[in-house]
Amino acid sequence: MSGNLQIVLASRPKGRVIEENFRLVEAPVSRPGDGQLLVRNHWLSLDPYMRGRMDEAKSYARSLDLGEVMVGSTAGEVLESRHPGFEKGDWVAGNFGALGWQLYGVSDGRGLAKIDTAIAPAQRYLGVLGMPGVTAWIGLLDIAKPKPGETVVVSAAAGAVGSVVGQIAKIRGCRVVGIAGGKAKCDHVVSALGFDACVDYKAGRLDQDLQAAAPKGVDVLFENVGGEVLDAVLRRMNAFSRIALCGLISQYNATEPYGYRGLRALLVNRIRLQGFIVADHMELWPQAVRELTGWLQAGRIKYCETVAEGLENAPKAFIGMLRGENLGKQLVKLA
Repeated sequence: MSGNLQIVLASRPKGRVIEENFRLVEAPVSRPGDGQLLVRNHWLSLDPYMRGRMDEAKSYARSLDLGEVMVGSTAGEVLESRHPGFEKGDWVAGNFGALGWQLYGVSDGRGLAKIDTAIAPAQRYLGVLGMPGVTAWIGLLDIAKPKPGETVVVSAAAGAVGSVVGQIAKIRGCRVVGIAGGKAKCDHVVSALGFDACVDYKAGRLDQDLQAAAPKGVDVLFENVGGEVLDAVLRRMNAFSRIALCGLISQYNATEPYGYRGLRALLVNRIRLQGFIVADHMELWPQAVRELTGWLQAGRIKYCETVAEGLENAPKAFIGMLRGENLGKQLVKLA
């Protein structure tokens, strides 16, 4: 083993994240003590929630301290174990930042789960079989509860979560309309993922295109973006429709809050809107993974990944993801 490499939070962003907010540092590889294990990370997941952890603001999870290793899910191999639940050679996924942005990590086992690389490659457990896939499953099926024949709209439809949401909705017999940025992403959402339609919010015809794509209105919205996109869909929501509010990525770098104009629709149409965090529903995780695994193995869910090479390129890839440059799951290959 050579030394460890880590990326730490160097400064707090003021608006948009820049590469100078991160610092690459060298550190010794720690040895596991009693009840601990040492993991060599092979894959790092980059997710929008990390942006909020960089700020010093009240949220559902604590802010990172300056100089602290960036939080992030990983998949890797156990190199040494003094933990009764893990053995050398096991493959594990560390969700919710158990190990973070580094090549090696020591853990007491909390936040780690064994994964079966015979079923799917390790990186899939950071995507469709990990937090993004489970988020899609819980938000759509447990919160929004779509019925066959209903129209489901998914924002950020080409992303790690939205791409799975739409495919689950199709499996459940719904008409599915995606919203994505650019013709290439919209073409992918329809041709590769099987959505019925996709609206390009960058084309400047959001209201008109939404009306054409959802002529009977919207029964379920899975919201990842917020801002103008959410306002536009609110104008198309049906009576007693449901919104699963998963993210507001358009606002994460904003210095001023967006002024929503369509909130009257919540009252007029008696819309149920619920924000959710996947970590609040851990009891549903095993069921979600079982169903997602079955759909993946049966070819009913397709999945796309965007991969950056090397830990040193994680900041650039993270910034690109926040700008919507990725297609599907944004990963960093570490080994």
